[in-house]
Amino acid sequence: MAQQDTEQERAGSSAVLPVDDEGFVIDTEDCEARETAYRERGTSRPITVVGNPVLHKECKNVTEFDDKLAQLIDDMFASQRTAEGVGLAANQIGVDLKVFVYDCGDDEGVRHVGVVCNPVLQELPADERRLDDSNEGCLSVPTAYASLARPDYAVVTGQDEKGNPIKVRGTGYFARCLQHETDHLYGYLYIDRLSKRDRKDALRQMAEGTPRYPVVPND
Repeated sequence: MAQQDTEQERAGSSAVLPVDDEGFVIDTEDCEARETAYRERGTSRPITVVGNPVLHKECKNVTEFDDKLAQLIDDMFASQRTAEGVGLAANQIGVDLKVFVYDCGDDEGVRHVGVVCNPVLQELPADERRLDDSNEGCLSVPTAYASLARPDYAVVTGQDEKGNPIKVRGTGYFARCLQHETDHLYGYLYIDRLSKRDRKDALRQMAEGTPRYPVVPND
């Protein structure tokens, strides 16, 4: 009986998101209910940090859209909430799969909640590239922040947790999140895009700080 209830809850919270007239997912509706359903089914896991090999290589494509993937996604939402993050890639909890979750606001204060498997960041035409050099941080580089220029608009294509093709777009802070999480799944941390001096400073900040959430120590 309890197992059946859980399956029904999962089916309800992971329904295919609607799309707008341009084919982009509408990830701004029922955010609280959807995030809560994922998170309450999940188990929070510790975060892997820079230096862990899983963070520094391209992840494997998701090919099985099954209960195991659904449980991973639930655990990712739970882990993201524990760490007070706005996005989390699977390799940040030690899983070598191309999937990320997000619960992120944009610069207009609109909340976005969703899942992307096998993401591909779309290249923007030069005339559409407007850079934003805001500060950026990462759960896998705890307590460190650095200014990093990224386009203030991003489009990611991929699949949802059921394997359906999806398109997600974001502006401002949410665009940064989409780019940051996609980077993770191809083996890049944001500090890899910094100058040597700024990278060194970020690692110093990390060494001097204390994470506010559980992390996996590197051997």
